[in-house]
Amino acid sequence: MPQKSDLPPYPLREVLEVKRRRVEEAEKVVKEKLKAVETEKEKLKQREKERDKVLDHYKAKLQQMRDEFTHGTTSEKITQIKVYIKVVQERLKMEEKKVKDQQAQVEIAEKNLEIAKNQLKAREKEEDKIKTHRGEWEKETMKELEIEEVRQEDDLGSTMFLSKYMQKRKEKKT
Repeated sequence: MPQKSDLPPYPLREVLEVKRRRVEEAEKVVKEKLKAVETEKEKLKQREKERDKVLDHYKAKLQQMRDEFTHGTTSEKITQIKVYIKVVQERLKMEEKKVKDQQAQVEIAEKNLEIAKNQLKAREKEEDKIKTHRGEWEKETMKELEIEEVRQEDDLGSTMFLSKYMQKRKEKKT
């Protein structure tokens, strides 16, 4: 009975190695893309904190202006506060834009991660096909080796039988 060690080398072993390396590379890419997503999310949190800080400042200035109105103050001071509030509004708009831009970066990073994951799945599928083929090839080759072994044993048995038969014939003749 032939053993697995009796098998000849798998003819597509180089292809299998290439597929395995591609899967490993795709796994690395997925890890990199995952890190990129996390980095972009951290940047987004930072941008949101900066925006929230400006928003809180804006609300505080609005409240200060309301307080000035209720206490009665000069129109010059109110005008100064209004001008300053407009400046803060502009800063708030800029911070909002930064947040939206960063959200777009997060979405792009997540899409890239999805693409990398899909590519990894495809490459794993290719590797599995080759592995399945190898298993079928091993079974088929084992059957062929077994058939060859049986054939050789039959030939050996026939040769031994003929040899003994011929000896008996010679013995009978003499």
